[in-house]
This record gives sequence, C-alpha cells and structure tokens, in this order.
Amino acid sequence: MIIFEIFTDYYRYFLRGAQATILLSLAVVFVGSILGSLLGIMRLSNNKLFSGFSKLYITVIRGTPLLVQLWIVYFQLDFIKYPDWVVLGMDFERLAPCVIALSLNSAAYVAEIIRAGIQAVDKGQGEAARSIGMTQGQAMRTIILPQAVKNILPAIGNEFVTMIKETAVVQYLGITDLMYNNGIVVTSTYNPLPCYYISAIIYLILNLVMGHGIDLFERRLRNSD
Repeated sequence: MIIFEIFTDYYRYFLRGAQATILLSLAVVFVGSILGSLLGIMRLSNNKLFSGFSKLYITVIRGTPLLVQLWIVYFQLDFIKYPDWVVLGMDFERLAPCVIALSLNSAAYVAEIIRAGIQAVDKGQGEAARSIGMTQGQAMRTIILPQAVKNILPAIGNEFVTMIKETAVVQYLGITDLMYNNGIVVTSTYNPLPCYYISAIIYLILNLVMGHGIDLFERRLRNSD
C-alpha cells in the first residue's frame, strides 16, 4: 500500500513535524492564556477604556483570517533582531513571529472563555465579598477566579486541540511543522495525495489523544465537586 510505503520511508519527517507542531501549540496556548486572561478581565472591567479596548481587540482578531494576522505580525516586526537560535530545526527568527501572531489570535478566544467562566460564577458571591470589605480585585482573585477555573480549564484544553490544527499556517514562514515536512515528502515522492492522508491521520491522532485527555480531566473535575 503506497501510504504505508511512504510513511515507512519518510516517517522521520512526519514525526519531526508533529513534534514541532505540538511544541508550537503548547507555547502558543501558554502565552495566549496569559494574554487572554488579562483581556477577559479587562472585558468585564467597569473602566470603559479597558473594556472598550478588549472588546475592540476581540472583534478585530476574531473577524480577520489567521493567515493575514501572521503576515502582518511578520512584516510589522521585521525591525526586531532575534537571536540566532534553532529550536527543533526551526529558525527562531521565523519562529518568534509565529508564536506572537498565533498567541495574539488565541488570546481573543481565550478571553471569551475567561469571561464566560467568570460570569458563570454566582454574582452574589462577589457582592458578599465586597460587603465584608474586599475590593473588586481581591474578590476576583480570591473568590471568583478559583471557582471559574473549573469551567475554564477544559475549554482551554479545547483551545489547545484547535491550535494543533491552526498551526498549519506557519508552513508559509518556513517553520518545519507537520505541514512543512509534508511538503518535503511530497516534493521527494511526487505523490501528494498519500502524503496528505498521512498528515491528516497524524493530526487526527494528536487531536484524539488530546481530546481523550481533556475528557478524563473534565471527569476528574466533576468528581471533585
């Protein structure tokens, strides 16, 4: 079977690309979660400047294609001199703009996850905290956010699953992710269709494994209630 033959001959390219895809996704979700948390809290702020900026940011990012955002960040930040590092075969000068662009994109979606998680907490708890002398910030940090975490973490896991697929756009900047290595194999074999089947199967396996892990995590959270 041609698919099996190609994978046997070129499996190192596919596995190297999958490794880079996972690493990139982890970095993006980590940075995106931090930025998204700030944006989500700003979105709920009584300060019109903060809430307005957050709403505008989320609207713009969610309303424009990720590929366009990637190219804008890459060309806009071309004045930055990056270290001559190589991470898993990826040139840091091209990797950094990819992480920045994908993180900015992920932050918009994480912000909505954070906002929904916070709003799911009973408003009376925040009012009770302020009635005993807590500031809004103290109530958010010590009472509301800890309760919102159970609603937020599974959704953040789903964002990671989504980002595994979204990282495919970084191939256009020469990042050696799964799709970039897929292109190398296609060029070597002159047989694109089996190569894309193999990449699709790898993406599916990664997402099934991650989805199963998220399901287990959600069950543990429910059992701890």
